[in-house]
Amino acid sequence: MTASVLTAVHQPLEILDFPQPEVPEGYALVEIHHAALNHRDYWITVGQYSNIKTPIILGSDGAGIVTQINAPDQTLLHQPVLINPSLNWGDSEKAQSKAFHILGLPTNGTLAQYVAVPLQNIHPIPKHMTTVEASALPLAGLTAFRACFSRANIQSGEKVLITGIGGGVALFALQMAVAVGAEVWVTSSSTEKIEKAISLGAKGGVLYTDPDWDKQLLSATGGIDAVVDGSGGASFAKYVDICASGGRIVMYGGTAGKLSEVPPSKIFWKQLTVMGSTMGSPQDYNQMLEFISHYQIQPVISAVYPLAQINEAFALMGAGKQTGKIVIQVK
Repeated sequence: MTASVLTAVHQPLEILDFPQPEVPEGYALVEIHHAALNHRDYWITVGQYSNIKTPIILGSDGAGIVTQINAPDQTLLHQPVLINPSLNWGDSEKAQSKAFHILGLPTNGTLAQYVAVPLQNIHPIPKHMTTVEASALPLAGLTAFRACFSRANIQSGEKVLITGIGGGVALFALQMAVAVGAEVWVTSSSTEKIEKAISLGAKGGVLYTDPDWDKQLLSATGGIDAVVDGSGGASFAKYVDICASGGRIVMYGGTAGKLSEVPPSKIFWKQLTVMGSTMGSPQDYNQMLEFISHYQIQPVISAVYPLAQINEAFALMGAGKQTGKIVIQVK
């Protein structure tokens, strides 16, 4: 089969003839029509991820047609499906098991003609979505849903800050919070991305490149009830300052590095809750699909590239110029 393969970090991906995956008992073989990139894929290519092995087929998101099922239940055979890339979550809703991993490393992923995944990890495509749109949903949609609801428990009428708007998780978090009636604010380094967020229902936004962005936001809102953040770094101290008493900060990533020093008194005196969130459980995924279908949420697609132009797609992600998901047409 044709696959986009990372043979070494800091090297372009290669389009190679790769062995078609075997289909163990309890698994399904999916012919991938469209896949989507995540920042995780990019960080792997530049060596900023743990336990990288090569050669590896990257890609966590994918949608296509089931061509083989090695299980008694043949319901989804020849049906269009999307994939849940959260593997071996475990039995607890509180956190993932030690066996948990994400499709695309260390297990070969979706940037190929075929991928084998557990049968329980494939789901019918939501009726209001195309295959292109469905391919953009799984990882980012799941991460956003768990962060917003299983962890932060965002409610109608609350003031919510979504940081770094433009990425897939942040945009889904924005759309989801708006759907339940929250007042959503965003940060970005781009005025255009803030304008896009407002068109999707955000109340407003500030440029985090402004030294006083936190003061601007606090003046506009009077205090934030929940912060959904994927960066960490020095901005964490400002999240603490802009939170209203009883506020929550949920973090699903740390691209900006270690958290800066924050006086503990600011956290305990304001009765703040700081939470981590990673991907999501099968229950989170099922609830996310129900939520997306109920509110008819459409993924924001920034660009679609053919598989042959995979390195151009990665370059766009590396430059951070996209607003929304980057989709790869495989078939």
